[in-house]
Amino acid sequence: MSRLITEILREKIEEVLVMNFPGMVEEKEIAVEPTREKSHGDFATNLAFILSRKVNKSPREVAANLQLSLSESLQDFARVEVAGGGFINFFLEDKVLFSFIQEAEGEKEDFGAINLGRGKKTQVEFVSVNPTGPLHVGHGKCAAFGDSLSRILKKAGFQVEKEYYVNDVGRQIDLLGASLEARFRQLLGEKVEIPEEGYQGEYLIPIAEKLLQERGREVLDLSPPERLEVFRNFAVQNILDNIRCDLDDFRVHFDVWFRESSLYQGGEAEEIISLLQERGYTYSKDGALWLKTSNWGDDKDRVLVRENGSPTYFASDIAYHWNKWKRGFQLVIDIWGADHHGYIPRMHAAMQALGLPQDFLEIFIVQFVTLLRGGQPERMSTRQGEFVPLRQLIDEVGVDVARYYFLMRDPATHLEFDIEEAKRQSMDNPVYYIQYAHARIASLFRETQKRGITPLPLTDSWSGFPTEQEREISKKIAYFPEMVGRSALSRQPYLICNYLQDLCGDFHSFYNLYRIIDEDNMELTSFRLGLCRAVQIVLKNAFQLLGISAPDTM
Repeated sequence: MSRLITEILREKIEEVLVMNFPGMVEEKEIAVEPTREKSHGDFATNLAFILSRKVNKSPREVAANLQLSLSESLQDFARVEVAGGGFINFFLEDKVLFSFIQEAEGEKEDFGAINLGRGKKTQVEFVSVNPTGPLHVGHGKCAAFGDSLSRILKKAGFQVEKEYYVNDVGRQIDLLGASLEARFRQLLGEKVEIPEEGYQGEYLIPIAEKLLQERGREVLDLSPPERLEVFRNFAVQNILDNIRCDLDDFRVHFDVWFRESSLYQGGEAEEIISLLQERGYTYSKDGALWLKTSNWGDDKDRVLVRENGSPTYFASDIAYHWNKWKRGFQLVIDIWGADHHGYIPRMHAAMQALGLPQDFLEIFIVQFVTLLRGGQPERMSTRQGEFVPLRQLIDEVGVDVARYYFLMRDPATHLEFDIEEAKRQSMDNPVYYIQYAHARIASLFRETQKRGITPLPLTDSWSGFPTEQEREISKKIAYFPEMVGRSALSRQPYLICNYLQDLCGDFHSFYNLYRIIDEDNMELTSFRLGLCRAVQIVLKNAFQLLGISAPDTM
């Protein structure tokens, strides 16, 4: 497991607080962050500002009191300074930064792994698109975010399981079955219309052709309920197979595909309704059964069972999350589309009605994607068949580009995906920019092999950083475990993207400024190759967290 400098600092700060300000600050209040400015050191804390309000002294006075004790206890730091109105800045010893280069080389693919999650059993449920049509580019954004977040959490020490919830019951599935039957009859020459609220897309035509080939026209001889079941089940299974295929090619693989229908087959939907009734959280009105979600902050109560006796989707969702709890998950992360934003309060209310811990369920909203082609937005509507399939985007720009573009911004913000920009093979393309750094390093090692150069061991080739650029690159390497931790805690993969842009910016500048292979100075060559090798390891590990490839040539 990689070391976290911020954790080392927090431990030392806690020791100093116990001696000087016992009981004044809780652990969660101690914030230590990497600095952005070189003059501010390598790490900083605003602790003095928090303490100043509690001891009625100025932040700078408090910081000065802390500085002496921290300077005495932090052996790996060159110095501790007070800056501005009371920030405490920490400057790392060069030997500590160098040790991270060695650590990266020693741990290789494990570098950056930390034990932040301590094995917490976590489920990430995402995509979960109704199996009524192909995945479009908006679903791709959810897929990239959920998958990358799962990878980051796993790297940070969480025990992660990825799940897809298949909504395979209800009115929309009946409409899907009726839409497929209409396409089936059209193939046989009948003049029938797709139901007005059905699914108009041509993606149902090849599914109808497949059913005709496998079952023949005798399907139409079945009774209406049996016929609907055949069309419904055949449509769901084939669309699910296509969804799974697209996701596999998008490098998204689920551990569990959970069907909503299993909640009814196993009686769990009825069980959860009975449980909520027993707890006194329901009431009857207008022939329906309601849950008192307004007791826990929802703007109004919600229906659990309709007047006709059928449970609502809300009842299914409650049963589904109760099922997650019974499976032993300590943390559940749901990733939903933007149109589900209003659903969040009622779900949190339901979890409280069930008596589950407040931190059991986290919900993240992924905002819409506008795909631009020639500066004009593409329209997307699954029901009307007007959408850009994820498959088309994969074929046009590639998996690496698609995933990175989806991940490089906060998922809660609207994304404009410019196809022409994404396809551009230049340093202006952020994906090309970071992958080219990896390819450049690979070419260096091909060149050393070609020349028969055997670098000296890192410990024999370092006597200090030859240039400030090399120190900055080493600092970025040391920050990688920190970035894994920050991304995991904030649930934000885009922080890894930002980190990569910074690291690759430093590396490209260094590569352009300095000669790396110099056979007349093997000590310097060996150190620089060792530094490049550490950068390459970090790049590959960070790419893996984003689900993109690490090319050796470009």
